[in-house]
Amino acid sequence: MNHKELVFIILTLFFSGLSAQQRIVEIEELLQKMTIEEKIGQLNLLTPGGGVATGSVVSENVEAKIKAGKVGGLFGVAGPDKVRVAQEIAVKQSRLGIPLLIGSDVIHGYKTTYPIPLGLASSWDLELIEKAAQMAAKEATADGINWNFSPMVDIARDPRWGRIAEGAGEDPYLGSKIAEAMVRGYQGGDLAAEHTMLACVKHFALYGAVEAGRDYNSVDMSKVKMYNQYLPPYKAAIDAGAATVMTSFNDVDGVPATGNKWLLTELLRNQWGFGGFVVSDYTSLNEMISHGLGDLQAVSALALKAGLDMDMVGEGFLTTLKKSLEEGKVTEEEITNACRRVLEAKYISGLFDDPYRYLDTKRPARDILTKEHRNLARKLATRSFVLLKNENGILPIQKNKKIALIGPLADSRENMLGTWAPTGDLSLAVTVLEGLKNVAPNARIEYAKGANITDDEEFAKRVNVFGTRIDIDSRSPESMLEEAVDLAKTSDVVIAVVGEATEMSGESSSRSDISIPESQKKLIRALVASGKPVALVLMSGRPLTIPEEFDMPVAILQVWHPGVEAGNAIADVIFGDYNPSGKLTATWPRNVGQIPIYHSIKTTGRPGPLDGTFEKFKSNYLDVPNTPLIPFGYGLSYTEFKYSNLRLDKETIGPNDSISATVTVSNIGKFDGEEVVQLYLSDMVRSITPPGRQLKGFAKVMLKKGESKEVTITLSPDDLKFYNGQLEFVSEPGEFKVFVGPNSDAQLSKTFMLK
Repeated sequence: MNHKELVFIILTLFFSGLSAQQRIVEIEELLQKMTIEEKIGQLNLLTPGGGVATGSVVSENVEAKIKAGKVGGLFGVAGPDKVRVAQEIAVKQSRLGIPLLIGSDVIHGYKTTYPIPLGLASSWDLELIEKAAQMAAKEATADGINWNFSPMVDIARDPRWGRIAEGAGEDPYLGSKIAEAMVRGYQGGDLAAEHTMLACVKHFALYGAVEAGRDYNSVDMSKVKMYNQYLPPYKAAIDAGAATVMTSFNDVDGVPATGNKWLLTELLRNQWGFGGFVVSDYTSLNEMISHGLGDLQAVSALALKAGLDMDMVGEGFLTTLKKSLEEGKVTEEEITNACRRVLEAKYISGLFDDPYRYLDTKRPARDILTKEHRNLARKLATRSFVLLKNENGILPIQKNKKIALIGPLADSRENMLGTWAPTGDLSLAVTVLEGLKNVAPNARIEYAKGANITDDEEFAKRVNVFGTRIDIDSRSPESMLEEAVDLAKTSDVVIAVVGEATEMSGESSSRSDISIPESQKKLIRALVASGKPVALVLMSGRPLTIPEEFDMPVAILQVWHPGVEAGNAIADVIFGDYNPSGKLTATWPRNVGQIPIYHSIKTTGRPGPLDGTFEKFKSNYLDVPNTPLIPFGYGLSYTEFKYSNLRLDKETIGPNDSISATVTVSNIGKFDGEEVVQLYLSDMVRSITPPGRQLKGFAKVMLKKGESKEVTITLSPDDLKFYNGQLEFVSEPGEFKVFVGPNSDAQLSKTFMLK
């Protein structure tokens, strides 16, 4: 145990209100009593089945293994009564009575599901995001869960990768801020409190950079790119106090993350000072065999020596470590250190003081799916929506209009919660049809499905693994389309709810074509051709390629998958009860050929023209401009904001100085509204090639119509730093340019010098 790990233990035990010295002594005394088999048992994480598995393996003989001291934690079991059964077996029937960790994937809410993380990030509201995590922790712990496999902080710049839905998008600065907020929300100030739980940062590391956007694929990148662009959110979560870390499925520098000593020991523990424990992802230890690193015994020994502490489901540790110890391939000290870290997590969770502290049978009724929580979920959803287009001010819609609600997602309860909502209840979700009627009970609303999500039956089968998400109607596509067009023609305005089914994004849901399926494209074309005003409500778990739809005379409201209050929240925005304020956290490409595309891309030595025109022997395409269809940070409002009078408080600063930018933001439109003011920084000259511009600050401000406010964003000395070619975190003297505006194409700029 190194010095940094000892400091972590002391601090975490101190903040839990316990005597650090006493607890360290108790852990060491317990370790002295444990057999090698019992130590290895603490490194074993199992699932008894019954929940949503993320792999094909379900653990066997779980009860017998708990009695034998061969299980350190469970996941896939919830509810005070069910968890109590498992905990009592561990505490009363195993030799040493060591309690279990109870884990779960609480990704975007527990029973009260809120928007998918990519949507939640689009609120750019750190206070609300922290409250969302607090709500999730309160509900999950009420059901006996004390360890959460969240937040997912992977930077994702390829929307073909389905798991982009689970993270905060493409930007390391914003991703870091959101990672910190979520860790604070889950863990609070006292991990032994009944409403807090251990956070687990995942997936360590670089999972969002898988080649070709194909899940579980390989990753290869330079250390400079890692440190500057992909690692910051993980480090931010660790610095915020995250108690545990989960490894990723991919390789890093040719070594799978689960067995990568540089990653798990040199970087995570030695450089960053992480003192918690590391768990594998679902059977990722065993999958190192397929990576080509040896048999189960070999990869298990490799993972332990690399710094892995707990094996999820695969039981490689359980079945091979003792043999490896006898053969000298691992040491008892390595096994003991891993066991110690798992025991420490149980201590700081308060489980040794009271193994049943999370098992109050009164809490589920009191703390889960409360009116307060559903109201917060509704608020979170409205703040996550991004207005991409509003041709001729189609939105908001007056409540006295005759409305044609059309589309395969308009009355689809199964597709409201979003991917990775295994603890949510689909039957409780509010559909768009229900929401419109709830918010505007006197409106004349008629519904037609209009099209299937897709007409491809084979594709639908692949999506419907966890139940029917794509329902192919018994009626012909032609008859459904005709019904929808007839309805549109007799209405004042059309609301078309289209996009992806929930499981068209998420884990193992990569797509090579990220456009709207052709069945729905036909519907949209026909509705627009009817001549009626059309508002597209677009649901998806990723950026989509929508150049055709974006060119149509329509409004487009991107709503992601909004959660249990989906329909009510959508209606709030559609009817103008809330003015949308969301901003994109991932760039939307014109087509998949532009991928990867992101706002902080480098200019190259032959930059293409900024106006998007083609110029030979420059870095551009023959067929499309370099620019994205929709830039990072973009989002419209029902009102209009004007930026003016940008100024800096200094023209020259030293390496330890801060600098502040102030801009005047005015609401010159007809509605009150919120705006996310964004600051981007360009380092004009440095020792390694810089990104064109990087997000380095933002502020969300509320402005009444006609109101102006001065908004100040301050850059700290660290905001000017980067990892150089020697991986030193430095700033270098020279010129910097600050851009401030409503998105990454911000035009107002000022320069300053760092001396």
